[in-house]
Amino acid sequence: MLILFSFFIFDRENYLTLCASLIGVTSLIFNAKGNPFGQFLMIVFSMLYGIISYTFGYYGEMITYLGMTMPMAVFALISWLRNPYNGNRAEVQVNAISDKEILLMWVGTAAIAILFYFILDCFHTANIIPSTISVATSFLAVYLTFRRNPCFALAYASNDVVLIVLWILASLCDIRYVSVVVCFIAFLANDIYGYINWQKMKERQREKA
Repeated sequence: MLILFSFFIFDRENYLTLCASLIGVTSLIFNAKGNPFGQFLMIVFSMLYGIISYTFGYYGEMITYLGMTMPMAVFALISWLRNPYNGNRAEVQVNAISDKEILLMWVGTAAIAILFYFILDCFHTANIIPSTISVATSFLAVYLTFRRNPCFALAYASNDVVLIVLWILASLCDIRYVSVVVCFIAFLANDIYGYINWQKMKERQREKA
């Protein structure tokens, strides 16, 4: 309702943005429950969000979502479907990762951030520093999602904060993008809830095991 309200106040024209926002926020509700259907919706959202990012020259967002988030959502969907909790395909088995893997993950994140900074610079990307940070947090999020680790929600929440800043800057140029800001505020709320719920899932699954 908040997304609809902001759309009809500030935009009223770009229904692609409205559609992407509603699909995206719905995907997070399913992801928060560990339901693989959320990953399917994330694939759809990534395609739509890539188009929206292109319209404002946020090429980092476009490349990230079309070239990284969408393909990783496909792998995550396969991973979640292959690892149901006790045969229940509506809930994934929560996974833990080793300290060595965590270290390699952070090294990979730093490498991705440095690489994409120069790629985005070549494309003359708007607001390049927050765009680069967004790429890094997105990489963390999609990797942890694929690995079925509860911290994926925290990584997405960090990414939401960056995206809120990015689209506030875009809104200063075009007020229609306020609806995208509201979308990511809703994303932030859902990702925080997702982390809390995955921690509860982890404890419940551990106790039953």
